Amino acid sequence: MYLYLNGEIVHVSEASISPFDHGFLYGMGLFETFRTYEGHPFLLKDHLERLSYGLKELNIEADLDEEKIKWIITTLLNKNNLNDAYCRFNISGGAGEIGLKTTPYEDATVILFQKELPPYVPLKEKEGVFLQLRRNTPETGVRLKSHHYLNNMAAKREIGLSPHKEGIFITESGHLCEGITSNLFWVKDGELYTPGVETGLLNGITRQFVLALAARKQVPVHIGLFRQDDLLAADEVFFTNSVQELIPVHRIDSFDFPGRNGEIVGMLYEQYKGYSRYLNSIDELGGVK
Repeated sequence: MYLYLNGEIVHVSEASISPFDHGFLYGMGLFETFRTYEGHPFLLKDHLERLSYGLKELNIEADLDEEKIKWIITTLLNKNNLNDAYCRFNISGGAGEIGLKTTPYEDATVILFQKELPPYVPLKEKEGVFLQLRRNTPETGVRLKSHHYLNNMAAKREIGLSPHKEGIFITESGHLCEGITSNLFWVKDGELYTPGVETGLLNGITRQFVLALAARKQVPVHIGLFRQDDLLAADEVFFTNSVQELIPVHRIDSFDFPGRNGEIVGMLYEQYKGYSRYLNSIDELGGVK
């Protein structure tokens, strides 16, 4: 498998970074994960915009030219003989002196790697599990998709390795937040609900896209502070992320849900798949971000 590293396409066996990289030493790094569908990097512009915002927060300078990054993605797809792929675009502060740096990082480490994904997988259901571990607060004003992942790792250890379960984070104040690697949605009486960013959740690109799809289909949306009982009273529940797409929930505690048979999640998924092979930005669709 080949990857992109600091301006070069190299085999994974030849790739290396400095042990003094501040992404390794201090967690000064960000990443985006997204999919290609028949070679198209879905919603790439939105991923790059979120990444750009985060880099400014961390004071890291990097080239995020969209056309250049599309070229890198396509070159890697060809080199790796892939079409439908998982992509991770990772930028860290780069090598530096030992100690906490306050001046800009001007020599970032930039990595983009891929792995194969099946071209089409029907909706896969999961069981939702309320976590005992509380969601930590963001390191900055809003949560970044950063290397600071211990809260997520500890939560995954709590529920175990099963790929059929997703943990549900609750905030210290008792409000629903998000999944371990996903955002949380539910449906009640034909209306869509999801926690607000004030809970400290990561504002996922797929979360934003689903909200825009709902607006386009005139599904009423409620965003705010909610508790566990609100979720357990739902008619449908699902998670979202950019790699697993929409993930219906069939059970939480002793409560059963329709899973992939949910009417709203099925409609949203069909809409999602229809746009996945050509849409570059949510703005092209219109709706709510």
